[in-house]
Amino acid sequence: MRASELVELTVDSPLPPTTVAGGTQRFRLGGKLIKGQDLGGVDEQWVVLEPAYRAVQLAARLTRASTGQSVFSTSPMDHAYRWLRDWVNSPAGQRLGLAHIPAGPVTGRMIRRTIALLLAQRPGGLLAAKIQLKHVSVVTTEGYAARPGGSQGTLLAEMRKAEKDHHLDLTAAAYSDYRQGRLPSGAGARDLITAFEHIDKELAQNSPGPASVLDSDRRLENLLRQQSRHLHLQTANYCWFRDPSKALCLKLAGTPGADRPLAGMCDSARCSQATHHPCHLPVWESQAANSRVFLENPRFPKGEKVRLMPELERAQRVVDEIIKANTAHGGE
Repeated sequence: MRASELVELTVDSPLPPTTVAGGTQRFRLGGKLIKGQDLGGVDEQWVVLEPAYRAVQLAARLTRASTGQSVFSTSPMDHAYRWLRDWVNSPAGQRLGLAHIPAGPVTGRMIRRTIALLLAQRPGGLLAAKIQLKHVSVVTTEGYAARPGGSQGTLLAEMRKAEKDHHLDLTAAAYSDYRQGRLPSGAGARDLITAFEHIDKELAQNSPGPASVLDSDRRLENLLRQQSRHLHLQTANYCWFRDPSKALCLKLAGTPGADRPLAGMCDSARCSQATHHPCHLPVWESQAANSRVFLENPRFPKGEKVRLMPELERAQRVVDEIIKANTAHGGE
């Protein structure tokens, strides 16, 4: 619903639910359609999810609006955000452990773009956007994001640029760890170390003088950018998707010609293009700890314990490899 339509919602807008075939209920909100209509709008009804229906009822109770009065404020978002920020930063918010919100202006457009850019940096960002926007299908989300022209096209370009920049930052961080002796682990660690050694050789062949340090930095960035193009983020590993024929997920799925890895079938402990880094250690430690909890439970079925034991051994092996790679070469 548009902001103009939300403002038209009153205490009487939540209409009585109706029961349909199968015993399920339909929730409707009565209001006015404003855009493109004559002055004053026309009566309209919207079928909504039950949480949205309950939210309007709750807003009516919180605002103590009387019959015919709007249940939503018409105040600009920056005012509402300022009130929220003041409360979060107050002793009441700090007592609840809420993170401090820094000062500065904010608008709805800024928040939407920030959320979209953060989603783009995460593994499975498109699926996360689909869930957040409550679209029925991922195809709908793709069409929404990839609409040519307009703000949607600009937003998609910004998301792609943010994703590339984020991958470059992660690759640069991995290269920095390598230079400091904190090596990656996993089946793909050898190939990644070889790639970083190649970068070192390229830089050594063009050793800069005192006046060309900036050129050397740009050359390093270009070399790292070439490597970051192959990076695909997973929850518990980095996937350097250089050769589809070596990707274990594509072999398991029977699609060796695909141009992207299949995150749902990733087995980074065995894939020759996956690496583990210190940032992934908490994920594997958590999996190992959870497996131990189930195995130590006397009520847990014996058959499931037999199945879970290899999972625990694999997680513990990855944990040991990450720790060893970061301590055996001078890491902390």
